[in-house]
Order: sequence, then structure tokens, then C-alpha cells
Amino acid sequence: MRKEPLGIILTSDLAAKARGRAFPQQDFQKYLSTGCGWVPANLAIDAFGSIVAPNPFGSVGDLRLMPDVSSIATVALNDTGEQTTMVLADIHTPAGEPWENDPRSFLKNAIQDLEAETGLSVVSSFEHEFMLRDDDGSPVNAPFSLESFLEEEELGGLLVAALQDAGLEPEMWLPEFGRNQFEVTIRPAPALVAADRAIYLREITRHVASLLGKRITFSPIIEENGGGNGVHVHLSLQDGEGRFVTYDSSRPGKLSEVAGSFAAGILEHAEAIQAIAASAPISYERLAPNRWSAGGVFLGENNREALLRICPLFDIPGANHQKQYNLEYRAADATANPWLVLGCLIRAGLDGIRRGLPAPSIVHGEAAELSEAERDRLGIRSIPATLEEALDAFTESETVQGWFSRDFADTFTAVKRAEIARVAGLDPAQKYDAYATTY
Repeated sequence: MRKEPLGIILTSDLAAKARGRAFPQQDFQKYLSTGCGWVPANLAIDAFGSIVAPNPFGSVGDLRLMPDVSSIATVALNDTGEQTTMVLADIHTPAGEPWENDPRSFLKNAIQDLEAETGLSVVSSFEHEFMLRDDDGSPVNAPFSLESFLEEEELGGLLVAALQDAGLEPEMWLPEFGRNQFEVTIRPAPALVAADRAIYLREITRHVASLLGKRITFSPIIEENGGGNGVHVHLSLQDGEGRFVTYDSSRPGKLSEVAGSFAAGILEHAEAIQAIAASAPISYERLAPNRWSAGGVFLGENNREALLRICPLFDIPGANHQKQYNLEYRAADATANPWLVLGCLIRAGLDGIRRGLPAPSIVHGEAAELSEAERDRLGIRSIPATLEEALDAFTESETVQGWFSRDFADTFTAVKRAEIARVAGLDPAQKYDAYATTY
């Protein structure tokens, strides 16, 4: 029986799922020009594959997935080396205009507005954590150990090769602190490329693991009081001549004035964008103090409890501190769409620059050990404790609501509130299994 090589046009939705349509690979050039059909109500598909109703679209309307050739990637399906070609798309209306509810266009518009107003662009990278679901029940864990590297050497080697072949420029693969947890990082890139790569990385990682008969998950939490998986988003600012402008050795924390305003904007809108960055009810079990995730809304220097962290500099031979210096947003996870997360961070940062917000206070040491008076003085706030609280903050922020169309905001809220209701009746084990399976 003959097997036809395929090409796939993809988008990513509110549940951070890559969805699209496949076609004979020999027709790839044709579909690069024509795109393929899509349906508005697909934006309302939840994390478990159901279309949430009511939604603003119903059964009416048509759209087009229009591929962006800059996002073409390939992945091998099996040991024969047969390649499937993938391409990410912008969603257009039948008239050929970008659809106002397209997540990828949301990021593209944020990038364009930042550059038009400030002459700046964002360089970014996404660090992903995931866990093997296969567990022998032993209480022993071996984070960062050679033992763990060697035990999963085949998975690591195949994954790094697959990411290289897809053009994602992987940097590191390592066993992390959580039980059966691993992290994979990719090289920084311009904002749109970085978010595109984050979408591909998740799908390629799942695929490589499945070829080995392994089950993995990017779910934020896989068991009650257990370890969790985050997505750390690194950000640097670059001017029109390609110079990095986040660093200024003369200022507190070595954070430049413009980057300080950018950081202040992110912190000001942190609660309102939290539902975008961590989009599942179980996400908020991870986002708590003393979990090394994000224990509060503040800017910290080398502090892994900070929502926004100034990453360390190292005086190694040939070090370029201008290029090395970056901010790390730590409150996202893989239930969130990378285009939306990065778009919101850029929009929030741009708002801080527009308003000339002063750089936030920099928190040193353990925030949990500070008195209430010290926390107030430093402006430390709590992250929303539940997705419901985060959705309330999202809907109540006129600024953040203004970044989106009314239909988008209504659809996002409806999908997430329906998800909350759907899992509310599950016992803890069922809930963790549902998210571990879907992510």
C-alpha cells in the first residue's frame, strides 16, 4: 500500500493546540499561494476538543489559512527519514485581509506597533519543561544527574536532532528538578520567529517521544502537590541598528531606562494578562510562593520567585553583556498560546514606554521573608490565585481589553469559563490525567 507524503498548514488556538489541514506534499507550492479554508468557530475549540457554545461565530462564516513561508519546518515521521513539511499561517478573511481575531496577527501587530512608536524590536526565546508520564513509582529522583541524561539519552539525542532539522536551533537539553522532568531551550530569535518555534517545539517533542513509545506532558501540574512544568519567556530589546539596549551598567540592576519602562508596563498589567499566559484552572496550583515558578508580581534580580526576573551576567572570556542581558517572564505555561503570550508582553511593555513609567523596584533575596510593610514599599503583589480571578482581571482591564477585538475577548472568556466548569466535577486524579493527556 502506498503512503503519500503530506504537507500541513497550521494555526494555534486559544487552547495552544496546533490545528490545521493536510494536503499532498507535491501540492505544497500551490497551497503556499492559495492557502486553505478555515472556520471562525474553530477559535472556540477548547483544550479537550469541543466547540464551546454559545460563541460569537456559530456556524456562520469562512476564513482562509494563509501560510507564511518564513515559518516552514520539517519533521521526520519514522525511521525511514520520510519528512512531513509544516507551515504556520495567518488567518485571513475571504477579502484577503487579516482576521481581527487571529492570534498570530495579534503578535505581528504588537511587533509592528512597538517598532513604529519606539524603533525597537524584541528578541525572545521560550524555555519549555515537560515530564515523562511513565513512572515506576520509585521515590528516588535524580535531577541534573548524568544518570538521568544517560537513561533518556535516546530521547534527548533524537529530540535535539529533530529540532535542528526543523530549523529551531536547540541550545540545551537537561533533566530538571521535577520528577521525570526535562527542559529544552532554543536560541533567541526575533519575536515572531521565537513564538513560531515554541509552537513547533511542543509538537515535535510530543512526536519524538511517541516514536519511542513514551508518554510525555507539558501540563502545568500532573499530580496533587507534585511538580509542574512552566514556560519561561526571555526578552531583550534591540534598536533599529541591531544593538541591544536592555543593558545599562550605570543604572540599578543594570536595566536601561527604556527597558525599565518596558518592565514596568509588564508588571502593571500582570494580573490582567495572567489568564492569557497560564490558561488552565490547574495552572494556578503551580503559580504560588515557594514553588520556584512565580511567587509574586515583582521584578527580581536572579530571583526565581519573581514574575519578571533579571537574568544573571557572567564575566566569561568574550562575554557581551549588552547581548547577554535579558528579562525572563516566569508566569507562563504550555496551556497558553505563544503568539498571545508574547504579544501581550510586548503590548504591556509598549504601554510602559509610552507612559514613561519608571523602572520597578528590584527585589533582592527571598520575597517570602519580607514583612508586609517591605512588600508594600517594593510594590510586590500576589498573582491571581485561580483562573477565575485571572479572567476577572482580564475582563476588567480597559487597557488589555482594548488590545483585542470584542469577539476575541468574548470567545477567550467563554472558552476558559467553560473549561473551568467542565473540570469542576472531576476528582483530582481525573483532572490531572485530563490535562496531562491533552498537553
